Formats: sequence, C-alpha cells, structure tokens
Amino acid sequence: MEAGRRVHCPRTWAITLALAMMVSGCQSKDRVSEALDPAAVAVPAGQNGAAVAVPAGHHGAAVAGPVQATQSLGTGPTKITMLLPLSAAGTAGENGRKMLDATKLAMTDIGNGLLTLTVEDTRGDSTLASKLAITAITTGSKAVIGPTELPAAQHIATLSGSTRPPVLALADNFAGGAGVYAVPLGEADSAAAGAAGLAAKGSKKFVLLVAAGPNAGAIEKRVANSLSIYGATLAVTVPYSAGDGGAKAVDDMGSLVEAPDAVIVASGDGSPSAILAALKSKGIPGKKISVVGTNRWLDRPLDPLFEGAYIATLDPRETGPIADRFMTAYNYPADVNVAYAYDMVALTAGIASSVGPEGFSKKILENPNGFRGSTGLFRFRADGSSERSMPFYRIEKGALKLVAKSTSGF
Repeated sequence: MEAGRRVHCPRTWAITLALAMMVSGCQSKDRVSEALDPAAVAVPAGQNGAAVAVPAGHHGAAVAGPVQATQSLGTGPTKITMLLPLSAAGTAGENGRKMLDATKLAMTDIGNGLLTLTVEDTRGDSTLASKLAITAITTGSKAVIGPTELPAAQHIATLSGSTRPPVLALADNFAGGAGVYAVPLGEADSAAAGAAGLAAKGSKKFVLLVAAGPNAGAIEKRVANSLSIYGATLAVTVPYSAGDGGAKAVDDMGSLVEAPDAVIVASGDGSPSAILAALKSKGIPGKKISVVGTNRWLDRPLDPLFEGAYIATLDPRETGPIADRFMTAYNYPADVNVAYAYDMVALTAGIASSVGPEGFSKKILENPNGFRGSTGLFRFRADGSSERSMPFYRIEKGALKLVAKSTSGF
C-alpha cells in the first residue's frame, strides 16, 4: 500500500463523508480511508479548540477524584459502550482518565449527535471488565471500545457468538481475536515494521530470535510477510527461552544461517539484554549485521546493550493534529493512550454517520486500505490484530534517533 497515494476527492469533506466515500467506492484500491483523520475535523463554532471546561487546578495529568461508575455522552441513535479503568489505582487509573478526556474531545469534535456512548468504570478489575463487556454485547451496543485489561480482552476473544458486535480492545500486548480487534501497537507489528524499515534500505536476509510463547508464531508470520513485500527473506526463526540466557539461541543461529544482514529480537515480556549480550559476543551488531528490536524493549529503561539497534514504534508524545486541541481543553499533553481512545470514538462515529447503526461489519472494520488516525495509518486484520505505520528509529547514545518518519509491515 502506498500511504501517500490519493484519489482526487476534495479534502474539505467532513470526516464522516470520507468514510461514506470509502463504502460507496470512491476510493482507489491504494487509498487509505480518512474516515477519522483528525486533521479534517473542524472545531465546533465558538469552541476555539476547547472541548470542555478544565477544572481549577487541573495541570499536567488527568484529574483523580470521585468517579461515576457509569457516564453517558452524546445523544445519537447509535449505542456504543466504552470500558475504562477510571477508578483503578496507579498508572492504569491515570491512563483510563486520560482516555476519558480523549473520548470527550472526540465526542465534541465528531460524535455527540451520532453516538450515545456509555462509559463504564472497570476499576481495573479484569473480572468486572469481562462482565461489563458481556452485558454490553448482549444489550444492544453496536460496538464496544475497551477493555484495557488484558485477561478480560483475552476472555472476550474466546466467545463465539456469530452476532457479537465488534470489540475494539484497548489492552496492551493483546494479540487480537476474531471480531475482537487489538488497538494498541503490538510486538508483531513493531517487529514487522522494523524489518521492513531495513529491507527498504536493501537488507535481504533476516534471522528472527523470538521468545517462546503463544505469540511467537504470529510474530514470525508477520515478519516474513513484511519482508516479502521488499523481496527480502526470513532465513530462519529461532525460538528461545528466558532460562537459556540467549547463548544457545545465538549459537543455533550461527549453525543454521551464514552472514545474515539483520537479526530481529522479539523478546516478549522479558528483557532482551541477555540475548543482546550473546549477540555482542559474536560482534553483532557490526558493520555487516544489524539488530532490530521491538516496542517491547521500551517497556524498560534503555540498556547500553541496546546501542545501535533499530526499532519501529509509535512516539508516545506524538498525537498529530489533536495535540493542540487536547492541550487547550485539558491543560496537559496528549499521549498515545489518548490517541487510541480518540481514534476509536472517531471511527465508530464515522461508521455511524456513513453507514448507520447497523454498519459495524467486518467488511467495514477490516477494510484493507485502513484508516488514518491521530497516530498515523492503521488497519485491522481478520485475526483481530492491527497493522500500523510508525516512525523508524536507531538507538544512539541511549536515545531514539529518527531514521524515517514512517515505516510499516504492510
């Protein structure tokens, strides 16, 4: 897909009309839907970017305080349920409240007349989140946004009802499932995009060192597919366990493939440091062999062993065209969690406007041309995983240095 290619349709169309054109076939096969392009949103008259009043003393973060268990936003005919950990302790609760602020901004920008959006507080409790999701699924919601709790998202993905509405899960590290779509960036997508970033520069032979586990197969498939787009190959995949310290996997790699151009290290929940130390002992990375990491490396502080590696990931501070409006409205900067919530509300509002309450079908949500959101281009796959465009970085002197503004594995 060529992200920059456009058909000649007026850019001044409203966000929801753009999705209508996608559905009716105006777009070329290579065009990305601008159904939720925040740059196309006109701020409501008199708002000047301030979607809601900012409480006194509200500086630097989402406000913690008394939280309503259920809140209703908008008056539109399409019923949507959103599940957020509003009263959870710590970072989970703070992120939930940020997502609620993003939701209010998106509703003001786009959704108030299209959606009736019910926000339920999961309290960060996976069991409660599952129950609330099942209630929403069985009581007429046309789509569910959330939950953020990984076990709850995984449980929902096991449900097999053929008439279940789509679930746009906000849980980190969720692989997706049929009709349960993973919104946040996943390791498979990061690995695939990072591999593509080097393949686009001419690297041809790759090795994947992947932490053994349920996601290893999906990561391998995504990486192999992204490399094939550029005429590159995944020569071998070597699973490894945290217990072997990485040395065995690196030795196995050396006996299986000669002179790869790049080694991809997908470390999952664990630190990549041990396997990077084993690679370093073999002179990797070096002049001829590069190392590609994933977004999961950044779950922990940058280690000196990360030096020189490439990583494709979203910039947590970059939220594109909603950044200024969000700052004006809430007096603290938007982050990637804000962007995810805004985009999902915008997406559901766009579908409601263009197709109506019954338009939440796989055909629409799995549109191969994808959508343009506040973090860039993304699309959902039939297996529930997502694919995103994202910046491509190299770690230099303990910091991420931008190599390319955008890369993707699709």
